[in-house]
Amino acid sequence: MPRANLDKDPAEVAAMFDAVAAKYDRTNDILAVGQTRRWRSAVRKALQLEPGQLVLDIAAGTGTSAAAFTASGADVIAADFSLGMLEVGKTRNPAIPFVAADALALPFADSSFDRVTISFGLRNVADRMVALEEFRRVIKPGGRLVICEFSHPTLAPFRRVYTEYLMAALPLLSNRVSSNPDAYRYLAESIRAWPVQQELAADIADAGWGAVQWRNFTGGIVSIHRAVAPKD
Repeated sequence: MPRANLDKDPAEVAAMFDAVAAKYDRTNDILAVGQTRRWRSAVRKALQLEPGQLVLDIAAGTGTSAAAFTASGADVIAADFSLGMLEVGKTRNPAIPFVAADALALPFADSSFDRVTISFGLRNVADRMVALEEFRRVIKPGGRLVICEFSHPTLAPFRRVYTEYLMAALPLLSNRVSSNPDAYRYLAESIRAWPVQQELAADIADAGWGAVQWRNFTGGIVSIHRAVAPKD
């Protein structure tokens, strides 16, 4: 089974997700001790969806988040560059349009969407600044961006325990529940190398977004960043 390295070559990352697509959602629920549902609900609330809005869910995987968004009456396009994820998603959520798309070069026109969101995917792109600028290009003026990503616990004792879980327990547990344990070793390493909340917020602002805010969940294991596209 393939494993991506931290250089995040798109072909390697896509192949890694292709390999885990069938068991991806189940494995994540186990490894996150059921917290994934809470995080998805928080993303949906942060998007402030309204009926008739068009939402782009990037790195949508099998469409678990996109399916939740449609309950608001919004129209959702689920985009991912893993063909394996897309195939599983189409089977599980046939009413949602799935599109093969690279976050660094989205196949959509300027100002196409009312909302853009990405959950646990920005960490896997080769250049997050290019991705953030692409998100701004395809969103309408005044549109809302919501990013959900693994982050860094704010309390030092908890951070130490969490880091030990990431680098030791998570790979061991993934040997039991995942079809590709190496993918979860990459997961642990990529989370550890990811910038802290304030640094990601600065990157979002540098990419041209305004009103940047974030909120920590589960002690900072996950953070949800919000921003608004400028109107002028």
